[in-house]
Amino acid sequence: MEANSLLHSSSPSSALFLSFQSNLINFGRTQLRFKPGILKQSIKWDSDWISRGVFLKEERRRGGCVVKCTAESVERGMLMGGREGEVSIVSERYKVVALTACVMCLCNADRVVMSVAVVPLAAKYGWSSSFLGIVQSSFLWGYIFSSVIGGALVDKYGGKRVLAWGVGLWSLATLLTPWAANHSTASLLAVRAFFGLAEGVALPSMSTLLSRWFPSHERASAVGISMAGFHLGNVIGLLLTPVMLSTIGISGPFILFSSLGLLWLTTWASGVTSDPRNSPFISKSELRLIEAGKTDSSTNKGKLPPLRLLFSKLPTWAIIFANVTNNWGYFVLLSWMPVYFKTVFNVNLKQAAWFSAVPWATMAISGYIAGAASDSLIKAGYSLTLVRKIMQSIGFIGPGVSLLCLNFAKTPATAAMFITAALSLSSFSQAGFLLNMQDIAPQYAGFLHGIANSAGTFAAILSTIGTGYFVQWLGSFQAFLTVTAGLYFVTTIFWNVFATGERVF
Repeated sequence: MEANSLLHSSSPSSALFLSFQSNLINFGRTQLRFKPGILKQSIKWDSDWISRGVFLKEERRRGGCVVKCTAESVERGMLMGGREGEVSIVSERYKVVALTACVMCLCNADRVVMSVAVVPLAAKYGWSSSFLGIVQSSFLWGYIFSSVIGGALVDKYGGKRVLAWGVGLWSLATLLTPWAANHSTASLLAVRAFFGLAEGVALPSMSTLLSRWFPSHERASAVGISMAGFHLGNVIGLLLTPVMLSTIGISGPFILFSSLGLLWLTTWASGVTSDPRNSPFISKSELRLIEAGKTDSSTNKGKLPPLRLLFSKLPTWAIIFANVTNNWGYFVLLSWMPVYFKTVFNVNLKQAAWFSAVPWATMAISGYIAGAASDSLIKAGYSLTLVRKIMQSIGFIGPGVSLLCLNFAKTPATAAMFITAALSLSSFSQAGFLLNMQDIAPQYAGFLHGIANSAGTFAAILSTIGTGYFVQWLGSFQAFLTVTAGLYFVTTIFWNVFATGERVF
């Protein structure tokens, strides 16, 4: 009654209020596109507000009420998160992707340390090129087995818990690597295999976690940010490892990166949940935005799809073949780049590290560009199938042409330019087959990712060891680069014929 009497009074304050209310409703109709009456119904006024002429910052229990704007357009334009009643500068989903990018950076940096350290180790122990390939591939022996199991565990228990265990175990393996190298070759191979076993859960965890935390039209950008961290791990590992090897010794880079992994765990354990619905930090508006942007439920109670059904669909094989080709080319360049520059152009280890690091840095940038471009095309109305095919075609044709051109490079700078082009364009695959797993099988994406990753890991083992034998047999890298380029082209054709962006399972 007190509020009604004030509304009907002729005092200056009430007149001012009525004028402001009218203008606000008109603004809502014209600028925010509210339907008539909706804004008026969503606004309540407190009697103290009228008398003082200011907004109440929080709702009072005694008959008071609060001004709220729940316009979807306003919510989408705010990067706000946090508990109810709190204001956060950055929304919770971006905190999740930032932490994911950090751990993906560590994931790859831990791998690259060995790619550089293997050069002085080979000189110390007199390893041949063929045996060096075996040492390089030992990481993949464990990686190939954990991908499928890890993917199934991610589907059942969520990305947070599985990724946390993976980081803890692979950090321990990284710490033990220099000790194992000094002890015996067998110990080194065993520790590297255990390291790969722990790292096999990283990509399935990342993929599933981001699919639950981001709406469909933001997912490619989120993966692009995380994979940018993944590729920057190459840069950090390639640049820091030679410096630390020459100043501290072989143990230096291994101790550093394992310590960073354990430090990351302390933040991850308390600050992230596998599903935004379980987060105590997310705001209601951000949760509504995430849920509204999802087309399919991704919940899974641990049930696995029938393997016969899974393998009977050609879109599944399109993803598997794409993963095989991507890993084949990726691990050839990752494992052999420092050796390539030292062997072909006779540059020292530090120079080889710089030539090897530049391509990975540009790959981090181009991966984010690919994700943003993919999301923009989807928002513009292009079909998901068309967008996935465009991105994957760029991701395979570009590297294939670049590797053919690499055969004719005469200087290390020219070679670095072609390798940079190959890796930068290959990052478009992140918006192709890597996201396509969530498209065709949202409930079983982790399991499908594990299967595809295991097949890709087997291909990576063959290419890593095969490169060593080819180089020892023929005395050059050219033949293997040509074979890899041909594989890129054949898989592009298969992808464009059989891949789809529609849900299959």
